[in-house]
Amino acid sequence: MTLFEQILAARGLSGDGRAAFLQPDYNTAKGDPFLLPDMQKAVDRLKLAKQKSERIIIYGDYDIDGLSATTLLLDAFTKFGFKEVGAFIPNRFVEGYGITKGAVDKLHARGCDLLVTVDTGSLCHEEIEYAASLRIDTIVTDHHNVAETPPPAVAVINPKFSGHKYPFKDLAGVGVAFKLVQAMQTQMEGLPPGHEKWLLDLVALGTVCDVVTLVGENRANVYWGLEVLKKQRRPGLKALMAVAGVEPKTINARALGFGLGPRMNAAGRLETAQHALDMLVAENPLEALEKAEYLDELNLRRKDIQNVIFDEALRQAESMANDDVLVVSGKGWNHGVIGIVAAKLLERYKKPTYVLEEQENGEAKGSARSFGEFSAADAIRAAEEVIIKGGGHAAAAGVTLKNEKIPHFREKVNEYYRAQDFKEQLQYLLPKADAQVLDFSEVTEELIRQIARLEPFGNANPEPVLQAQNMLIIGQRRMGVDGQHVKLRAQDAHKNTLEFLAFNAPDHFFKEPGEYTTLWFQPGINEWNGMRSVEGRLVHLE
Repeated sequence: MTLFEQILAARGLSGDGRAAFLQPDYNTAKGDPFLLPDMQKAVDRLKLAKQKSERIIIYGDYDIDGLSATTLLLDAFTKFGFKEVGAFIPNRFVEGYGITKGAVDKLHARGCDLLVTVDTGSLCHEEIEYAASLRIDTIVTDHHNVAETPPPAVAVINPKFSGHKYPFKDLAGVGVAFKLVQAMQTQMEGLPPGHEKWLLDLVALGTVCDVVTLVGENRANVYWGLEVLKKQRRPGLKALMAVAGVEPKTINARALGFGLGPRMNAAGRLETAQHALDMLVAENPLEALEKAEYLDELNLRRKDIQNVIFDEALRQAESMANDDVLVVSGKGWNHGVIGIVAAKLLERYKKPTYVLEEQENGEAKGSARSFGEFSAADAIRAAEEVIIKGGGHAAAAGVTLKNEKIPHFREKVNEYYRAQDFKEQLQYLLPKADAQVLDFSEVTEELIRQIARLEPFGNANPEPVLQAQNMLIIGQRRMGVDGQHVKLRAQDAHKNTLEFLAFNAPDHFFKEPGEYTTLWFQPGINEWNGMRSVEGRLVHLE
């Protein structure tokens, strides 16, 4: 069995299921949008809004999922012939997350008749009721967790609600907005069947960057969305790809997540996500390029700010060697960046991490990142007596508390961790090998071309990892200004060799010639000075 066959077998891909996975069918994958809750109510209300020429405001979250969904509906509503359509993206530092009453007041001042949310709204009961008191109707499209009862909106479209028959529950926010468009197509003119596929570039962008599972309908949408991106029509995305150095012909999910995504997110982290929305909707190529270049500039600033905070957080973390959960804090730490710092600390120390910004008003706002069986949100609930508010998910959460309560919060979350008596937490961070490599001669360009057929990679469909056991290290080269990167050359039992590269490598990656080690890696192509060679991107070794 070839290495590629081993990878397919490890992922349970065989028979008809294999063919369907390798080339997903858009029409087969999409479900009937009217199986989602309240879909007909939403379409009916939109038809009424068009008939009465009402003012519609699309309210999107400030992350890429929300921005992509906002752009998608602006585009689609224009094609459906709506005349009075605008958008509102909340500012992380002013309105904060979700719908707020202050934001509703701003929409009321803009003459809003109908509010359509994307990627938010499912838990905004009071705010939607407040909007209704101002004679603003609301349609919610969202994919986040829900309460037992939906908010008092005209329609709440969210696959997380129970009691419906839609077959796929893990759509991103932009995916739910896309279902609304598909439903509108069946009852409104302006966007003929099949033409909605030109919106799949936005669906792919939001779906990949929101890290939902890339299986089923999501996989089909992203697969074909990447094809749309290769033929990009939007000046904004075309400009952003140029600025990020992403070649349209070879664009993949990784380019969205690590090339386009961080630049768009930087706007909301440092200033306002409106910059990213302006870039997405720009029609003039020169204007689009200016906005894309500004996003790139913001991203560079974001990296600098992030590095300063990370270095300060590292110094604190070093003094917490006995803690199972890290809780670090600092004055003036940018709230838009601390979530990334939490993720980097988790990666470094293999511990759940809370990073808190100590604000001048005496309150600390924090972001958490976790893994395995430890729920960041449950730990916050276990510390409810020392916090002001908090919540989220197992892997990521947010919390607000008084600055003076930070030491107590640290004690509480560590007590919660110890009380769970976890046995194998670290196993969740170890890579899972799809296939065993006995002979490096099997790791070829052809194998890499075959692996590319499994794209798009992401949540629930990670890039394959190969394992090579007990290989002899015959060379080591340190690279980078501080020698922080390493390139190893390893040899198998047949004397075949392969090079492995790791950026910002941990200390134990620096193996000396003569040592034997087991390597986990992802094969790729190294192109340098016109030369091509196969190498491995090192993800783990022992």
